[in-house]
Amino acid sequence: MSDDPGENGQPDPSDPLDSFGEIIDAETTRDPDLAVIEAGSRTLRTQGGPPEADVPGRPEDPETDAALRAVETELATRWGETKLEPSVTRIAALMDVLGDPQRSYPSIHITGTNGKTSTARMIEALLGAFELRTGRYTSPHVQSITERISLDGAPMSAERFIETYQDVKPYVEMVDAQQEYRLSFFEVLTGMAYAAFADAPVDVAVVEVGMGGSWDATNVIDGDVAVVTPIDLDHTDRLGETPGEIATEKSGIVKQDATVILAQQPVDAAQVMLKKAVDVNATVAREGLEFGVVARQVAVGGQLATLRGLGGEYDEVYLPLHGAHQAHNAAVALAAVEAFFGVGAQRPEPLDLDTVRKAFAAVASPGRMEVVRRSPTVVLDAAHNPAGARVTAEAVGEAFQFSRLVGVVGASGDKNVRGLLEAFEPVFAEVVVTQNSSHRAMDADELAGVAVEVFGEDRVQVEPRLPDALEAAITLAEEEGEFSGGGVLVTGSVITVGEARLLLGKG
Repeated sequence: MSDDPGENGQPDPSDPLDSFGEIIDAETTRDPDLAVIEAGSRTLRTQGGPPEADVPGRPEDPETDAALRAVETELATRWGETKLEPSVTRIAALMDVLGDPQRSYPSIHITGTNGKTSTARMIEALLGAFELRTGRYTSPHVQSITERISLDGAPMSAERFIETYQDVKPYVEMVDAQQEYRLSFFEVLTGMAYAAFADAPVDVAVVEVGMGGSWDATNVIDGDVAVVTPIDLDHTDRLGETPGEIATEKSGIVKQDATVILAQQPVDAAQVMLKKAVDVNATVAREGLEFGVVARQVAVGGQLATLRGLGGEYDEVYLPLHGAHQAHNAAVALAAVEAFFGVGAQRPEPLDLDTVRKAFAAVASPGRMEVVRRSPTVVLDAAHNPAGARVTAEAVGEAFQFSRLVGVVGASGDKNVRGLLEAFEPVFAEVVVTQNSSHRAMDADELAGVAVEVFGEDRVQVEPRLPDALEAAITLAEEEGEFSGGGVLVTGSVITVGEARLLLGKG
């Protein structure tokens, strides 16, 4: 470590010794020994731990920021992601006038109810580690719309996002004029992603469906590998009332002669997927049979796992994400990439172990069991349905073992809010109900009414404004004293998590 000052004789912020001194100086009201210990731990955290999540903030350049806001405003005039006319007619027409850019690269297509985005990020990391140029399309975004389209493992820059929109805009308007309904918000973004991937060009696209499968806008690709993460009940008004009915819709991404990577599923969902695979002559790899998680243990900042892939075992794989569900996502991602490379079919040998380890160690998944503050610890998780809430509740208990956990919940009105709250009831000492800025947000008082029925009146606090809800929850978590094991979990919606992330200084 250097003793040299920075430029102009000022402390160098990149030097851990300077940061160490500044933190100690700031702790003038605390016990000196405690301040040194606290400063040391913070300084070490800046040099280790999980990867920094790649969530872009607003562009620093005012002109670029204004141009991006103009694009966002234009997109906002279109049908939102929850208003659908089930058809791929419009997106197919857009692809046609663009010259079918989605045909210029192979793709891995991902559907399911929970875990799609984390799995997509893991697949992207693995492909990138094997020196393939990747494009990733996921939704929804946590903070910035530019997160949805990634190139080479990083979100598209604001400048390139604006340029891509301007490039496709004339073609979008041409299709709008020919169709009964204008292209939706999601359809335009999908067209932008496919065009950007072709323009890059990418070696492989990793594409997450928006909703369902058959009529989802992304389903104008023919994925060489179709990935199905766990299916559960969500969007039941559009997809079906049972896992089997929902699987029927989601099976639409399975194309002729493809390889299907099937995560653990309810029996009726698995039956539907296997039947579809037979119908289109697809090859199936099933979690728990052809691949899976052999062993896992909690580690600092995540977990250490042994994964069985299509080509053999991969031991001592460090994953900087919390929860058994993320280990299962990792197994699915590994099998998908093996299938893409032909492991288990054209080639018998597994992927290079060191490369696999390096890739997984670099994975980040913003808003998924993400720690954004310490003392007390504040965790963000975008669970928005009962199935997601159950795995999050289990993961929090395993990874943190809080003596007292306070929930901050802001949910969308079209979700199974009671089921969500019931999943968290065993782990939340208290819950602060709130609402985010979305027009879809459930009113805080209405949410409180459901919460009181689940938790009892004494365990529920209502704070309609998210900043007030965060402050109230942190205060409750601190009530046991400075050295208590209290924590806060912010959950219920991707939008709630994204807004909390900004309020807590991330992005």
